[in-house]
Amino acid sequence: MLIALVGRDKPGALNIRLENREAHVNHIKSSGIVAQAGPFLDEKGDMCGSLVILDVEDMAQAQDWADNDPYAKAGLFETVSLTQWNKVIG
Repeated sequence: MLIALVGRDKPGALNIRLENREAHVNHIKSSGIVAQAGPFLDEKGDMCGSLVILDVEDMAQAQDWADNDPYAKAGLFETVSLTQWNKVIG
């Protein structure tokens, strides 16, 4: 099943994002369950959130991935949602 993780950064948290980016990218690459990923950008072009498409067996696996994301552990996100997603195009 595909799960869309949408994380919105806390205001003024760009430094937290930058300090933890390498660990976050390593988490993405090493997990083997990320189909697509990338940051949201604000009006200045700065990163302000994340979209990660997870290809998992169930929602529990997606939640485990999200809980162990270095961004989450660093307290970067103001909100995080996990929603089942259906790929139609692409």
